[in-house]
Amino acid sequence: MKHYSKEDILCWERFYRANFINCLSGFKSASLIGTTNLDGIPNLAIFSNIVHIGADPALIGFINRPIKAAPHTISNIESTEWYTINHIHISFIEKAHQTSARYPQNDSEFEKTGLTIQWKENSKAPFVAESKIKYLMKLVEIIPIKHNASFFIIGSVEDIYIEEEIVKEDGYLQIEKAGSITSLGIDAYYETNLLSRFAYAKP
Repeated sequence: MKHYSKEDILCWERFYRANFINCLSGFKSASLIGTTNLDGIPNLAIFSNIVHIGADPALIGFINRPIKAAPHTISNIESTEWYTINHIHISFIEKAHQTSARYPQNDSEFEKTGLTIQWKENSKAPFVAESKIKYLMKLVEIIPIKHNASFFIIGSVEDIYIEEEIVKEDGYLQIEKAGSITSLGIDAYYETNLLSRFAYAKP
């Protein structure tokens, strides 16, 4: 087994290190976060670090990179307090990946990538029409991570829109039926298949 020390990692070329370390934590969910700025211009960006925090209350968080590297999503959320999270499906992976490009602030990634903007009744942030699992979030807290100047953004789940056949009687979501994908590293995407479900584990 090959051993890499912290000193080795620090000596790696920047993009090699980014690929390697991004893969190290394993497969991650990949979703599109939709926001608008105060001028009403929509923004859409791909994130692969969205995490469940709790079910009661329903809270979900994600990591936003340093403001210098990724300013639009976090500034829009700070300004309006609203955003959407939209699953990415096999049918539009390439368009979703393209949202990672650094477009100017006044450009809409919906227009640039060809994804369809969708406004739900009384929603204050845009959804991706093509997504079969999507939900509206309201900002709860932004926690600065001082060590690398990134931010942990926590939001409450306000509204959920999901294809009915995905939801099982016990609340389990069969997201593979929607064609939701997973990601690895910074530019690789995978299909998912259920291997097994187990009973609640007890000693």
